[in-house]
Amino acid sequence: MENTTTIALSRLVAQSRAMDVSANNLSNAGTPGFRTERMLFSDWLMREPTSTGSSSLPPGGRVLSYTQDRATYRDKQEGTLTHTANQLDLAINGDGFFTINTPRGPRLSRSGHFERAPDGTITDATGQPLLDTTGQKLTLTPSDTILTVSANGTISSQNGKIGQIGIVAPDDPNKMRAEGGRLLASDSATTPVAAPQMTQGALEDSNVAPTQELTRMMTDLREFQFTSQFVSAEADRQQSAIDKITQRRS
Repeated sequence: MENTTTIALSRLVAQSRAMDVSANNLSNAGTPGFRTERMLFSDWLMREPTSTGSSSLPPGGRVLSYTQDRATYRDKQEGTLTHTANQLDLAINGDGFFTINTPRGPRLSRSGHFERAPDGTITDATGQPLLDTTGQKLTLTPSDTILTVSANGTISSQNGKIGQIGIVAPDDPNKMRAEGGRLLASDSATTPVAAPQMTQGALEDSNVAPTQELTRMMTDLREFQFTSQFVSAEADRQQSAIDKITQRRS
């Protein structure tokens, strides 16, 4: 395949990925604590090969520039707070994540909507336990009806202290992988946040700006369509050249 088509196809793959990321952002615009994802593109440079295998450019040669999907990162800007007055709705101010125990192991989350399970365990919206600073489940007794959560995550009831919610931060934020819209898996170790700040009775909204995200998605779509048309036209040109050469030889 010619270099022109290969370079254009590298751009198509990158634009397709960009549209997927924008679509995921839009679908999670209403997910509490969701952080917008962004893509990082770069050029992947390759010298045109020579017939002798030399590293120097051939006469008339040049360096080919391919589009490379380098990485996906998250916008760290905090979402706005929505006050709900729910005792178990919690919002983290500043850095840090809640730790949720899942069948796949501990996962991180900024989604602070929690509930009381029938057995008294404090869980997220999917029934998975919230962990304390020691990595244990937080459990309420039937008589724990009036709950207070201090700024540092200490949860108490009219019967006294229950425990302290664990707020952690990954050692390498770039090594976090999304698992759905609410959970993140960290491929690096996590460290407790020294002075966590929390607001009770509130939820952190998604930081997705739907209008901007839709505009970005439409721009990516136009670029994808333009590149697709270019690849199609190039394929037609090559086929036309092949047909003419074949006709002459016959």
